[in-house]
Amino acid sequence: SKKEEVAEKIKQINEELGKVVDENRALIRSAKVDSKEVDRQYAASLIAALEAEYEEKFKAAEGNEEELKALKKEFASRCRVAKKSRLITQIQMIFQDPIASLDPRMTVREIIAEGLIINGIRDQKYITEKVYEILETVGLVREHADRYPHEFSGGQRQRIGIARAIIMQPEMIIADEPISALDVSIQAQVINLLNDLRDRLGLTILFIAHDLSVVKYFSDRIGVMYFGKMVELATSDELFKHPLHPYTKSLLSAIPLPDPIYEKKRTRITYNPIAEHDYSVNQPSLREVSPGHFVYCNDEEEEKYKKQLSE
Repeated sequence: SKKEEVAEKIKQINEELGKVVDENRALIRSAKVDSKEVDRQYAASLIAALEAEYEEKFKAAEGNEEELKALKKEFASRCRVAKKSRLITQIQMIFQDPIASLDPRMTVREIIAEGLIINGIRDQKYITEKVYEILETVGLVREHADRYPHEFSGGQRQRIGIARAIIMQPEMIIADEPISALDVSIQAQVINLLNDLRDRLGLTILFIAHDLSVVKYFSDRIGVMYFGKMVELATSDELFKHPLHPYTKSLLSAIPLPDPIYEKKRTRITYNPIAEHDYSVNQPSLREVSPGHFVYCNDEEEEKYKKQLSE
């Protein structure tokens, strides 16, 4: 059918242009080239390939307004679908619950290879070798490929989830509290694995968590959110040395220190937005109070925060 032909053509274009992007990805890791520039190059290549394909069709349809209009609509639709298809492979997800996020009826091989198959890869030998390679990358072994999720521990299941994400060679991974459902003894192993993969594969990881002590260990920059709004954004060291927003201070005060005598006397900070802020006249926004340090505040608070940093 026409729909299947269009889908097949999109896959071919993605595969051809994907080779160019893969070469550029290697360049990014070695030479720190701006990944946004690679995305622009990919988009330009994609449009050029589709324009070349439709050039003859547009010429043949000259003078026929209805056919020309339909072709333009089809061309625009294919551009959107192809770009979306590529974006899906560039951004992957690691879920909070390693049990619920893995299909119990699928083997580890099927779970990890699913993304490759969905994106049109049919070479079984290539898929098998890729699965084995990724399993070893995340600290598992080849023999695990034919087992089912219930045969693994929580930490091993999360490694399978990580393997499923990185097999697509993404630019970015969204990790939604990937260690909160794991035992404390296993959490450090998973964090160290993510750290290693980030450095080795040149990944950007959006790490979502409530434990700021873990976030500090893992992150270069930290964004603190309150009710869906970013209230403070700074480098990890800067945020812990100079927390400015009252909510950030309350979160940091909740982190216990290994000193029982100090902890007995320590007072936790409770954040009350109604008592802390008066936004009836002057409305707040996310403002840069020092280079790279942003706080959600109004004019009066901005001056106060700048004064605190200068003291």
